[in-house]
Amino acid sequence: MIKYKVIIHIISFLLMMTGLFMLAGIPFSIYYHSNDITAILLSSLITILTGAAGWYLTRHRSSKEVTKREGYIIVTFGWIFISLFGALPFIIHGSIPSFSDAFFETMSGFTTTGATILTNIEAMPYGLLFWRALTQWLGGMGIIVLSIAILPLLGIGGMQLFIAEVPGPTKDKIHPRVSETAKRLWGIYFILTVAETILLFIGGMTFFDAITHSLTTMATGGFSTKNASVGFYSSPFIQYVITFFMFLAGVNFTIHYYALHRRFDFFKHNNEFRFYSMFIIVAAIVVMIVHLPHDLFSFEESFRQSLFHVVSLVTTTGFVTSDYENWAYFSRMIFFILLFIGGCAGSTGGGIKIIRHYLLLKNSLLELKRVVHPRAVIPVRVNGKAVSFEIISNVQAFFIFYILIFVFGSLIMSFMGLDFKTSLGATATCLGNIGPGIGTVGPVANFAHLPEAGKWFLSFLMLLGRLELFTVLIIFSPAFWKR
Repeated sequence: MIKYKVIIHIISFLLMMTGLFMLAGIPFSIYYHSNDITAILLSSLITILTGAAGWYLTRHRSSKEVTKREGYIIVTFGWIFISLFGALPFIIHGSIPSFSDAFFETMSGFTTTGATILTNIEAMPYGLLFWRALTQWLGGMGIIVLSIAILPLLGIGGMQLFIAEVPGPTKDKIHPRVSETAKRLWGIYFILTVAETILLFIGGMTFFDAITHSLTTMATGGFSTKNASVGFYSSPFIQYVITFFMFLAGVNFTIHYYALHRRFDFFKHNNEFRFYSMFIIVAAIVVMIVHLPHDLFSFEESFRQSLFHVVSLVTTTGFVTSDYENWAYFSRMIFFILLFIGGCAGSTGGGIKIIRHYLLLKNSLLELKRVVHPRAVIPVRVNGKAVSFEIISNVQAFFIFYILIFVFGSLIMSFMGLDFKTSLGATATCLGNIGPGIGTVGPVANFAHLPEAGKWFLSFLMLLGRLELFTVLIIFSPAFWKR
């Protein structure tokens, strides 16, 4: 039996945390004399009081244990509720008066998608811009993962939340206790964010721009404080720094943990990391070679632009430095394919994930051997260990679901009046949590012109992609609700 009091209790706690984090933008509002202080304070108060009321009313719950089913409900509806309340500062201030637009922007933030409806980002007040960036940083590592570092102190176990929040083929734990794992992951996340902020500030960004771009880089979110995104900064140093940290954000954070402990053998022997690195290098070189004959850029700039956009799309960050819709057709086709790749498992990146592509490719190649030797037992191996049939089956099911949802989503968007190219681009980029797509939602465009129903549907796709399909889809299964 599902314990609804436990669910409400934890979601209420998430709301209280969300309300407290809203206040982080106020120092910037005060410093830059923004007119958004009242909106942030009022939104924070509403969110905290709502969460506190739910927390208080469910304090006498019969059980503190969270089952797997309750974990899925908490994560899915937790994301929805923090997005609903996270939209309040934009609505109350009036900078995004439409509730649909505000929810779309906030869901895009918490799911680290980076798709925006803002037509003039630079006109937004500083406090709201910081909150917009912070939603991505919180969503990147997962506000749920942050919570499970605290929930044990409140007498609530967090393992089932961790399972629901970090789905996928691998769930590397760097500590036997899940709360300790969450603390270490967030510690690494924080350190890398600070390091990037310092480097961007040294490179010429203002402190505000440096910290907001660092928040959204490490989250692989891609929200920028500039209309031209990173293209606003012509500095090669800034672009290389962001490229480097986008790459790091797309790497499994377990590898970062062992690297900080000087165990660099994980880089050398990890199949996923090697495949991820090689894929990016090859894709960037191919795009650069295609560029050179067209004289769009110098050799160095061609390399930098190609590498930047390949890393940005593979890691699902979504930053841009130029309009790749004007590049060669072959480059645009590669960029469209990159919308379906994704970062490593255990990273802040979205998409299908490199490890799934690796497993599918390796299993397909081994299937050729199995046809020749039908009696031979030929397992798929990753990092020297055999991968179970259950994991292979899960990966295949995920891939089929992903493609079917992409096709269905594209049909829905085209039914709403979008052209063929935009329908494909909007669906792919929101499902993959990337941000810019192709067509009228390309790198220098936005999602403001989409129909209201389309924005709600794409918001649902963002949630699906962020929680890797099964966490959300399982709730729609009748078997899920049976005793």
